[in-house]
Amino acid sequence: MLSDVRRGLSLRQKELDPKYFYDERGSALFESITELAEYYPTRAERALLISTMPSLIEELQPASLVELGAGSANKTRVIIDAMTTNGTGKQYVPVDVSSDFLAETAAKLRAEYPELRVDPAVGDFSSELDLPQLERPALFAFLGSTIGNFREMAAVHILERVASRMRGDDAFILGVDLRKDPGIIEAAYNDSRGVTADFNLNVLRVLNRELSADFDLSAFNHRAFYDRDRHRIEMHLDSTIDQTVSIPRVGEVVVQKGESIRTELSYKYDRATVASLFEKAGLCLDRWVTGDDEVFGLAIGSRHWVPR
Repeated sequence: MLSDVRRGLSLRQKELDPKYFYDERGSALFESITELAEYYPTRAERALLISTMPSLIEELQPASLVELGAGSANKTRVIIDAMTTNGTGKQYVPVDVSSDFLAETAAKLRAEYPELRVDPAVGDFSSELDLPQLERPALFAFLGSTIGNFREMAAVHILERVASRMRGDDAFILGVDLRKDPGIIEAAYNDSRGVTADFNLNVLRVLNRELSADFDLSAFNHRAFYDRDRHRIEMHLDSTIDQTVSIPRVGEVVVQKGESIRTELSYKYDRATVASLFEKAGLCLDRWVTGDDEVFGLAIGSRHWVPR
């Protein structure tokens, strides 16, 4: 965290890594966001999973499910239920950076699915992917369009890590937010209740607690907008005053009135861009699933075994 913050706040466009939103409070706030009327991705993805998983699980016969960025695993239950119904589900491996939230999720799932072995893996999958021994075949899942938080090469590196853990008949499913009317996208990141604004500010709360920083949360405003050229949402915290923030072991950080700290990017995709990511990571895009409204997509792939 110290290294990331030192680097990010030294850039011309100051930025903070969005993974630091997700302490226990931030994870709970994000779960609240997914229930907002304006936030369509969770509902759209869940509908696709409900319609797709029974036949896909029957075809793939996975014994284990590995989920990157598991959170509360609400949508994951659709996959686990399909595996349970199919009689193949033996193991679930949720991977998340928030150890407290992950432990809570694991405890709930053990109670709900007593026959399922739940093996949490605490870690930052953007830099490493350490997993327990897996039952095979395995289904790897990266849902919620979290892949959109990463620039192209960082996204490719994450997918490469997944590909390197895949064997034989393993499969991979990726949830992606699709390119659409910018007004719909912007509304999802600027909800009327201000939950997203509170979530955005949580990154400063985390830094204050973990690094003894002295960010004044009342001196920053939430702002989110869609960059039509780069096909991405940008979330910022705008400083409302000239201020100097003190962070031990980083030093003093001057933030001028009107200057922003960028806290998140969220890229939006189409089939061609996802196929390109897969190819660069050594994966094959075997199936592309969207709803009639084409607001969200599921990309289903396998390991590319042809030498490159």
